[in-house]
Amino acid sequence: MSTFSQELFAGKTAIVTGGTSGLGAGSAQYLAELGATVYAVGLGSDKVTFPEHLDIRVREVDVTNDEHLMSLYSELDSLDILMPAAGISMGDRELEWEPFNKVLAIQLNGVYRTIQLAHPLLAAHGGSIVMVASMYSFFGGGKRAAYSAAKGGITQLTKSLAEAYAPDHIRVNAIAPGWIDTPLLAPLKADQALSDRILSRTPLGRYGTPEEIGKVTAFLASDAASFITGVVLPVDGGYLVTGI
Repeated sequence: MSTFSQELFAGKTAIVTGGTSGLGAGSAQYLAELGATVYAVGLGSDKVTFPEHLDIRVREVDVTNDEHLMSLYSELDSLDILMPAAGISMGDRELEWEPFNKVLAIQLNGVYRTIQLAHPLLAAHGGSIVMVASMYSFFGGGKRAAYSAAKGGITQLTKSLAEAYAPDHIRVNAIAPGWIDTPLLAPLKADQALSDRILSRTPLGRYGTPEEIGKVTAFLASDAASFITGVVLPVDGGYLVTGI
């Protein structure tokens, strides 16, 4: 049985950037299952498939390219939900200058530009933005310096835009996922010792799923969260609360 009514977002339009893979694709599918018309946008759009009965429109979009974004928004008459989830991680290379800038260009600057260009559509009737922060918004990552810096920036951007956009009746919140079982997690899961260490620190004792991220996105985007803005909500099975 679904957590929410299957008509929760009937007549609503949503955009999910980074919606062609991982947790972005999972959230795009979940929003569509609740009745939304969803634009799942990102790179590698030819490699993603969704159930045919859902109204999901896949678009190839580079969030660092203004022409791509403006072309996407020109298709829409209205926008109710925006989830700017595009992002990358380059591991140890993020300590180098060019990789550092590339990660921030997509994961912080690209997120803001995606939001800024969508602002008129969202402001027309009031809308909801659900950003994707991370557990790395709260602690450092020696192997993910740029990723951590960008996700720390997303936390502050969430709070700042919640204040700036409130007069337009736009709510701005963020999800901070922990270890979510997506293809990007496969190499980590293959390292049994590392996987065991992560799960031993996670009170719920398992990895999260893209659908669980979708459910929290749906909550924050729905009227059930109508008095919530500026919140960064960890969805991590309790990983952040463990002291050792």
